[in-house]
Amino acid sequence: MKKYLYILFIIFLTSKTSANIKENIILNLKNIENINFDFEQNINGKIEKGNCTIEYPKKIYCKYNLGNQKILVSDGKSLIVKTTASYYKYSLNKTPLNYLLDKDFMIKRINELDARIVQEKFINFRFTENENEINVFFDINNFNLIGWQTLDIYQNLSMTYLSSTSINKNLKRNLFNLPDRN
Repeated sequence: MKKYLYILFIIFLTSKTSANIKENIILNLKNIENINFDFEQNINGKIEKGNCTIEYPKKIYCKYNLGNQKILVSDGKSLIVKTTASYYKYSLNKTPLNYLLDKDFMIKRINELDARIVQEKFINFRFTENENEINVFFDINNFNLIGWQTLDIYQNLSMTYLSSTSINKNLKRNLFNLPDRN
């Protein structure tokens, strides 16, 4: 009988811990209006670095540390990727970023999913939405967003790692204006 009580106690503690993790992540997300971070993005072994600012809902501005002056901008509807030599415009809702930039959607999905602990350092939530497979990672100690893994619009595996994050800073009013073609 003691054995069964011990097992039930362990299950209770594990579910309570998982529930607390989810609650802390959700509370943390609810308190974020915008986030700025440095990033390292690995797409099929090609590594790019830069800085991004996200403003919820669905706005992002990223400047890459590349000679071609690459930027990625979303105004909440469209997504532009611009370099000195190219200009691509996509509908945001056809990309995985549509879900990653929607804080309310993320909170809803996290509420529905079980947290997975990775190497005792990260918390992972994995979901599929409209054929987009998305893995989102949070720090196990402070519950901050630390990265994501998706398949990009060309079906390339894209892993993005966040560092040097700052939250709820004053932003330039026109930061998320879509750039014109060259």
